[in-house]
Amino acid sequence: METAIQTHNQRPAAVWSSGGPDYDQISRGISDSIDHCVLRLDPQPGERILDLATGTGWTSRVVARRGARVTGVDIASELVAAAKARAEAEGLAIDYRIGDAESLPFADGAFDGVISTCGVMFASRPEAAAAELARVTRRDGRIALTTWLNDSNVFKMFQVMKPYMAAPPDPAPPSPFEWGRTERIRELLARDFDLKFEKGVSYYREPSGDSAWQTFSTGYGPTKALAASLDEGRRATAARLHCLPRQFHDGTGHLRAARILGDSGCEKVILKGDEP
Repeated sequence: METAIQTHNQRPAAVWSSGGPDYDQISRGISDSIDHCVLRLDPQPGERILDLATGTGWTSRVVARRGARVTGVDIASELVAAAKARAEAEGLAIDYRIGDAESLPFADGAFDGVISTCGVMFASRPEAAAAELARVTRRDGRIALTTWLNDSNVFKMFQVMKPYMAAPPDPAPPSPFEWGRTERIRELLARDFDLKFEKGVSYYREPSGDSAWQTFSTGYGPTKALAASLDEGRRATAARLHCLPRQFHDGTGHLRAARILGDSGCEKVILKGDEP
């Protein structure tokens, strides 16, 4: 069963969908953080696991290879289509659906575990998404999330792009990087989950800054939409600025991105223990 995307999420759905199959290269770039998140979730054979905001399904495929029964959901139809094709090519039985994180098409307690790697943080209405995440996780189940910190290099990359992006709706949705603050995570999830946080660093590897721009402007919806909206001159300027900040990398083509599986960094993994 698939559900309609809510009106306020239709524009974001189209933006993310524009990355199509090439979005998988973005997931390839952060695969170290995905592996870390799956390790903390520790999916077991036969368990029912939801990959929330699955994109092109990289995380769901890692989980499925461990023997879990995996469902992947995303608002972006073209990403879901690419995920289905890749899973089929690998012979993995994963159930992919188009769905809205703020109104999931699943029963209460439908999953033993939920995982989201740099995905649910982009929900327009975080309170709704957090409530749905808790609702579909069974009692005594668990979750594992990866989110970028609000002072990470990924945040700084978005700041570089911001002057070139279209104006947000009014009122603007909260920054997705609020999910990078431990205090905010606790506000959203501590009522339903026993939370643990762990810090880590991801390395996004490309031969050069130009290569990174090519990957992002081809497969990463927000960057692709930005590039498509600019004339040739402004697009060249945006590309140069995107690649310029040296704090983003270590001189070898590696983008450093701190992450939290804990209480600071660029990504968070959150584990659910027993409910009271």
